[in-house]
Amino acid sequence: MNITVLGCGRWGSFLAWYNAQIGHSVTMFGRADGKSFLELKNTGKNKWVTLDPRIKLSSDLKSAVEGADIVIISISAQQLRTLLKEVVKLDYKQKTFVLCMKGIEVSSGKRLTEVAIESGIAKDKVAVWVGPGHIQEFTKNKPNAMVIDSYDPVLTDRLIDIFKGPLIRFYHGSDIIGTEIGAATKNIMGILAGGLDGLGLTTMKGALMSRGAREVARLIKALGGSELSAYGLCHLGDYEATLFSENSHNRKFGETLVKGVKFDHLAEGVATAHAVAALAKKVGVEVPLTDGLCDVLNGADVKDLMDRLFAREIKKEFE
Repeated sequence: MNITVLGCGRWGSFLAWYNAQIGHSVTMFGRADGKSFLELKNTGKNKWVTLDPRIKLSSDLKSAVEGADIVIISISAQQLRTLLKEVVKLDYKQKTFVLCMKGIEVSSGKRLTEVAIESGIAKDKVAVWVGPGHIQEFTKNKPNAMVIDSYDPVLTDRLIDIFKGPLIRFYHGSDIIGTEIGAATKNIMGILAGGLDGLGLTTMKGALMSRGAREVARLIKALGGSELSAYGLCHLGDYEATLFSENSHNRKFGETLVKGVKFDHLAEGVATAHAVAALAKKVGVEVPLTDGLCDVLNGADVKDLMDRLFAREIKKEFE
């Protein structure tokens, strides 16, 4: 199977490495002037992996896309629409696209598969691959479980069969709305968890996990998905890798944010928080944790936020 990975950052590096490990022919695409691409081109490695000799590194988008059976995309969620504007100018219609990033488009409030479909990718040709795991663990042969979901159960089953291997146990997703929203909002909770670490309130992560999952479940339901997805691999199942791991950029961003220290890596949860807050307001769902994070990102005092959250009206746990 010919697999192309668009994106050669941390997760893109894993996806290329993993697919080579399970026997696929892999091309990894990056911009010729991109920092991540140049590092791989010049040194043959990055801080996470040494480039497998079976992986072809390319800066030619046309050949990378048109030579693939399956195109995996692993870039910033906010850059997806721009990239797809280039992709749809190519011979792409017979390709299957698998989105391996987590987020909501800020400008539209759209889920990423919705962005792909609006850009011209057929509904039955797009899927998502999400769930817990860090490249630092996988490359040490530490296994994990993940989920693949799409609008077409036949496609989901086919992709699971193609990507299965000893390092990942895949589950068949059956709620594309819940899977995407759950995966995206997990990064919001990751930033909040880092904030608790920075404040010395790590033991409150249990409450954050529980109430955060309820907040996300309400939003998923309002958008037409299943509340249960918030408790699946896409969201609650990914909490350990995001709320507790030193490898999580979102958790680390939250920790440095409350300490007033600059963090130089991408934290997808920042853009996602603003997008989810707007989306929740549109559908009439209360998301106090997400709204609170947005306030802090806009300059509010984090201790004032804690006081405000604790002063909210007492409610039943499972309304």
